[in-house]
Parts: sequence; C-alpha cells; structure tokens
Amino acid sequence: MASRFSFSLVLVAILASACGRTAVRASEKEFLADQVMVFDNDPHETASDDHILTNREGAAGGHGAGGGGCGCN
Repeated sequence: MASRFSFSLVLVAILASACGRTAVRASEKEFLADQVMVFDNDPHETASDDHILTNREGAAGGHGAGGGGCGCN
C-alpha cells in the first residue's frame, strides 16, 4: 500500500513539473499584444482608478513607456 502511494506521489510530482514548459515563439507574440488581451479596455474606468490611487498613495505616473524627455527612447 505504501509503495502504491509513493508511486502515485512521484507520478503527480513528475506531471506537475512538466506543466508550463512551452516557450512563446517570436511569431506568436503578435497575438499576445492584441487589443483583445488588454484587461483595462475602458479608458474612463482606468483613469478613475488611477485618480483614486494617486489621491490615496500620493504618487502619480509609472504607466506606459519610459523616457527622459529628450526623445532618445
């Protein structure tokens, strides 16, 4: 009985460790950047949430692309 349990435990561990090992190819990354994949598709709600966080935390920004303002992004 104990050997059957240990075999089942090892089998489950092997199957669990094999999940998520597939890399995304460069040709498939364009589909991940599709507009359908964006969670915040309502700009008014996003602006409202950002306003609330700005007032609560006393910080603003941190979204989008970085850059120093010199045009050398």
